[in-house]
Amino acid sequence: MTNADNQALTAALSAEYAAVYAYGVITAYANPERLKLVSEYAAAHRARRDATIDLLESRNAAAPAPEAAYQPPFVVNDPIPAAKLAVAVETDAANAWRSVVERADSPDIRLTGIEALTESALRLANWQAILGTDPVTVAFPGQP
Repeated sequence: MTNADNQALTAALSAEYAAVYAYGVITAYANPERLKLVSEYAAAHRARRDATIDLLESRNAAAPAPEAAYQPPFVVNDPIPAAKLAVAVETDAANAWRSVVERADSPDIRLTGIEALTESALRLANWQAILGTDPVTVAFPGQP
């Protein structure tokens, strides 16, 4: 159990908190045809948040509490900005989990980071496809 592992996990947890909050905003403005997808992705972030809290606590590390609110980087008032917010959220989550992969000392923590990065990259690619972005993904997701 290293401090680097705990710091990386704590940063990733912050990204998951923000993602859970943002998916509430996304839900409010998403295209009604995408609500099942949005619900699935929100649930995935809640599950990853909870697993990360459990992992930190199992390592006797304090899991920080979420912020009371998170400010979206732009106004979200219809389905297109909602989808763009989802892209921003998944990009931020991928960046955070890539950092876990790079910074963690423990192979188990790196594996957790790889799994979470992969999940975020897949969700990001799907949102990029929905928005018509070309290409829908990059060679190294989570790279700033």
